[in-house]
Amino acid sequence: MKRTWKSLSTAGVALAFLLGVGIARAEEAPPKLTEGSPDGLSSADATTDGIETYERQEEAAAGWKLPQPSFLAKHGFTVGGWVDQGIAFNNHPDDAFNGPVCTNNWNGEYQLNQAWLFLDRPAKNDGEGIAWGAHLDLVYGTDWIFGISHGLEDRIDSFNRSSYGLGIPQAYAEVAINKLDIKLGHYAGILGYEVVAAPPNPFYTHSYAMCFSEPILVTGALAEYKLSEQWALLGGIDRGWMTWEDENNIWDFMGGIRWMSENKKTAVAYSVNVGPEDAAGVQQRFVSSLVFKQELTERLQYVLQHDLGQEQNALPNGDSAQWYGVNQYVLYKLNKQWSANFRGEWFRDNNGTRVGGVPEDAGIRLWSLSGFAGNFYEMTFGLNWRPNANVIFRPEIRYDWYDGQTNAGGLLPFNNGESSSQLLVAADLIFTF
Repeated sequence: MKRTWKSLSTAGVALAFLLGVGIARAEEAPPKLTEGSPDGLSSADATTDGIETYERQEEAAAGWKLPQPSFLAKHGFTVGGWVDQGIAFNNHPDDAFNGPVCTNNWNGEYQLNQAWLFLDRPAKNDGEGIAWGAHLDLVYGTDWIFGISHGLEDRIDSFNRSSYGLGIPQAYAEVAINKLDIKLGHYAGILGYEVVAAPPNPFYTHSYAMCFSEPILVTGALAEYKLSEQWALLGGIDRGWMTWEDENNIWDFMGGIRWMSENKKTAVAYSVNVGPEDAAGVQQRFVSSLVFKQELTERLQYVLQHDLGQEQNALPNGDSAQWYGVNQYVLYKLNKQWSANFRGEWFRDNNGTRVGGVPEDAGIRLWSLSGFAGNFYEMTFGLNWRPNANVIFRPEIRYDWYDGQTNAGGLLPFNNGESSSQLLVAADLIFTF
């Protein structure tokens, strides 16, 4: 049976009702952002490039925890995780996918995005002496499609249009020597504001920047040196974007610099990754990410991100491809349980090399259109409801539109290639443990 506007309208009414409830309760005394900011971490702990947010997501989920095995707890290990599930409806009932929107890419179908389990031992030395640590993540769900690292998940999972699969987002060892921290293994990249782990993000859907512009997961070695309480330098080598086994055997460089003000209200991070990503090693790819965060009031936080990328020899005539964009976030804390969030984004795929799906014969159940040279825009408004420390409910309304050329097949990004815009209503529920 075809879905109609009735289901989309019902979802919109429900979201409007939730907004009304949240605003009605906003008359309570405003809690400080340090009691729990909209992105799930205190403003003092949250960093701008996502790496600590990703590593320390378990600290944002105080509340009921899994019973800890004594032999692990004895050696400083913690076991935990979460379940993230949701559903999305767009205004094109005959389209099975939500276009380039990720990671909730199915239209009108329930998704178990992340059944996530982690094992963590932080390398904490308080800036002096030597300490060791380790981290392992295992995730099962529909998000596995967006975390496939060459030589890892493509060896674990079958590619027969499977809806669900198993992923290993992180598996690394860590050592801290005075103010130097070194990580070795498979870990999250340091570019951008949004992260793979569901709980810290303010929205169910993700930005174009995260999905198409940044190396989300890498394999290699990364060092961070804390120059002071305000400044830190990061640098390391990795095997390339989403790569466990490197086909060209040429290392990428990933590095950056971070600064946070003494009052913890302002933070800036600039990060880069550079290296060839093709098998022949001739398509040198560079991408940078600048993230600025400002706590404007006890209730209000602002985030600005700018990405810029270029890849040499990426086009058939040997020319370079470019992409760039700006994301802006306004995060407003209504009260201790509710927050209202906005994201506005412009992303330019100058040559049609970044925003795209995978071929239908690749064996992955994913949007398959690609090659769109033009401007992608999206506006997302959502709520976060945290009734207790273990539950996060995130309804949202998102509108995407495209201004650019049709692809080589004469298609547009949405509605099975027939539309340049899309309205999406979505919600997910996260339970942490």
